[in-house]
Amino acid sequence: MSTTPVIGVLALQGDVREHLIALAAADAVARPVRRPEELAEVDGLVVPGGESTTISKLATLFGLMEPLRERIAAGMPVYGTCAGLIMLADKILDPRSGQETFGGIDMIVRRNAFGRQNESFEAGVTVRGVEDGPVEGVFIRAPWVESVGAEVEVLAEHEGHIVAVRQGRALATSFHPELTGDHRLHALFVDMVRAGR
Repeated sequence: MSTTPVIGVLALQGDVREHLIALAAADAVARPVRRPEELAEVDGLVVPGGESTTISKLATLFGLMEPLRERIAAGMPVYGTCAGLIMLADKILDPRSGQETFGGIDMIVRRNAFGRQNESFEAGVTVRGVEDGPVEGVFIRAPWVESVGAEVEVLAEHEGHIVAVRQGRALATSFHPELTGDHRLHALFVDMVRAGR
């Protein structure tokens, strides 16, 4: 059996290409996932940034909502960035009408918490478990985590707000590491996928 994990990137909307590049740089076989049969062929999945309400609607339209919930609940490793963090939350503080999530992390999140598009920013973020200094975080209409359950490990905060968490095989960040060329968080996720195989 190959030791190289096959990791999908949910390719419904958002910055799919950047995640595919980052995963390949972190020694994974990276594939776009748009259909349930493609989801069935991967060892782990990245849920990219984008627009969480659109991702929710398209996941339902493409027949992926329930298969994703089932695989995540069964322990498939998953990593969500920005809108992906929202999609992995068990609860959204301010959901749009009809918005659903995949769940998987016992947290409550606030959408667009750091402000609108024109208030986007970059900042160094020290992430527990990532060595060699802070990760450059790109925050674009970013959410933050309001609160977490007892099983959730807080990995990073920015200005007093939780911006990176892990629960079991689920990892999530408010920011976009895939936009910086720093692949350490993707490497951490690839290691999580390897450990889960």
